[in-house]
Amino acid sequence: MGGINVRGLTKSYRRQKVVDDLTFDVHPGTVTGFLGPNGAGKTTTMRMLVGLVRPDAGTALLAGRPYSDYPSPLRAVGALLDPGWVHPQRTARAHLDWLARSNGLPEDRVDAVLLMVGLSTVGDRRFGALSLGMRQRLGIAAAMLGDPEVLVLDEPANGLDPQGIAWLRGLLRDLAADGRTVLVSSHLLAETALLADDLVIIGRGRLLQQCTTAEFTALQQTHVLVRAKDQERLATVVAEAGGTIDAAPNPRPVDPDIRLVRGLSAEEIGHAALQAGLVLHELTPRRRTVEEEYLRLTADSVEYYSRPPAVRPEKSPEQ
Repeated sequence: MGGINVRGLTKSYRRQKVVDDLTFDVHPGTVTGFLGPNGAGKTTTMRMLVGLVRPDAGTALLAGRPYSDYPSPLRAVGALLDPGWVHPQRTARAHLDWLARSNGLPEDRVDAVLLMVGLSTVGDRRFGALSLGMRQRLGIAAAMLGDPEVLVLDEPANGLDPQGIAWLRGLLRDLAADGRTVLVSSHLLAETALLADDLVIIGRGRLLQQCTTAEFTALQQTHVLVRAKDQERLATVVAEAGGTIDAAPNPRPVDPDIRLVRGLSAEEIGHAALQAGLVLHELTPRRRTVEEEYLRLTADSVEYYSRPPAVRPEKSPEQ
């Protein structure tokens, strides 16, 4: 089975680059999380992968071929990009039957994928009457209709309840274990960290980082909160032991004795302080979460910032 190979993919709208010389690989047998802030270019990239958007430059190969080269694309590539495009009066079964016929797929695949996604009992229900979670499941069923070796899924967990998310996680892990290539975009960072083997993170259309999830977790710098009255001696002890005191804002503004120390474990700091006769009042190891590391990495790529509402002055009783 083949993977996804993107080279120099570029797309602009009205002279604004949405995807900018993007290059990455998605390997068979893995689930790859595709992450980035709103407006980063994730959906446009996925639409270029399956031929819905023509790139200005670059190439995208799925299992070694462009999507347009497949005579029966559902047999090679399954995609979930917009689960709401189905006609509201068409039943779930009729929708899948139409897709199967158009791609020359056997009729029994419809029942198979309805069973796979848990929609067997609602197959004759009209799309307009399905819940958001059911629509997502139907979209996944459509993506799996041709038993493809490559899956491209844009926010597949949207609208699913916790049980549905757990089911989706198991399904995608099983598909990857079967040797398939799975690319999944998501805003659920903690869930993606549980699900994905690899991560591709983009911002403003450019690649920020590609690594395994384990490597990304290892990048989360550990620091130690240290509280000591003698700040000058603390700085000397930390420097001599090979650590640094972080210049970041004090995590506890009300406590001027707190500092962040990097490069040393709590045990190393405590031992060095003991040897120097320095009294410490707190040693608290801390580690950035996956979300904090992601926000740090994408901080310069966020397109939309919110501001707190202005506080109106209270009116005096005379007003």
